[in-house]
Amino acid sequence: MKSQRTAKYTSATFLANAGIPTYIDDRHAIAHNKIMIIDKETVITGSFNFTKAAEEKNAENLLIIRNKDLAKIYTGNWYKHKEHSEVYQGRGY
Repeated sequence: MKSQRTAKYTSATFLANAGIPTYIDDRHAIAHNKIMIIDKETVITGSFNFTKAAEEKNAENLLIIRNKDLAKIYTGNWYKHKEHSEVYQGRGY
């Protein structure tokens, strides 16, 4: 995730500069998860990178899970990583 801190145009910079709380987890070399926790019941996961290439060119998979118990597990894992992450302030571009 260090590249998210130093690169000029990253999703982390875009989100932080838009005022969306953004966290960097440096404890792990790479966070290769592709997960969106929508609410207390819905989680989206899979190989899909949420990019134009993933949408138009790549062979990707996307799974929408609507299950409160699984959403709770995913949310717990997110909070576990947030506990040891740092708030990313963005870049002044």
